[in-house]
Amino acid sequence: MKRFLPLYAVAAYAFLYLPLLVLSMFSFNSSRFSVWEGFTLKWYGEVFGNENLLEATINSLTIGLVCTAIATAVGTLAGYAIWKRKSSFITNSLYLSLLTPEIVTGVSLLAFFQFVFRFLSVPLGMHTVILAHVSFCLAYVVIVILARLRTFDKALEEASMDLGANEWQTFWYVTVPAMLPGIAAAALLCFTVSFDDYVITSLVAGVDSETLPMVIYSMARKGVSPAVNALSAMITVALGVFVLLAGRMERK
Repeated sequence: MKRFLPLYAVAAYAFLYLPLLVLSMFSFNSSRFSVWEGFTLKWYGEVFGNENLLEATINSLTIGLVCTAIATAVGTLAGYAIWKRKSSFITNSLYLSLLTPEIVTGVSLLAFFQFVFRFLSVPLGMHTVILAHVSFCLAYVVIVILARLRTFDKALEEASMDLGANEWQTFWYVTVPAMLPGIAAAALLCFTVSFDDYVITSLVAGVDSETLPMVIYSMARKGVSPAVNALSAMITVALGVFVLLAGRMERK
């Protein structure tokens, strides 16, 4: 049985990543169809010359960066508070948001925003997308921070306060440096999840807040253009780098 385990692993990785390799290969194909005719970079140039794609990219980057900043700051403090209280109920309840289907989360957020903003006369837009992304990114941040704090020795905080530091100084100069790899990993993971989201974003976005996944989906419905292949290849490489960096920082 052990002899075949490497074959199972290779088959699993091939099933996951072979379609991505094929997509990347055809992003360099000079033909608009899935028949190789020659090498070209014109589809990448078409991506950078498309105003809709550039606007959607800016929207996605803006939403991702703002969401990452808010979710990382709030999630770090929430994770630290949960770790101090040692509440298994609160910890386990975090997984509810991860297990809830995205369509359910999106519909519930849409209903909530419509109910609240009806009284404020505020339409859907970038602000609702950011709030929605923060809501589901918080769980990822808290879980990563809790995993990091499980390796932290509480005696370090006690020693710091015994030496004259107050609680704020102990948290800022002792606990936060120990959490930095987890905070960085959580931020990278948060940005990746936010940048890649389609289902929830499509439900809570306004007319002026289309993100890159939404534009790609609309382009793919009209017929798969090689420009979509080029854009998807760039996104895959960029997000893959973020995920690898997040995993590496979390292990430190």
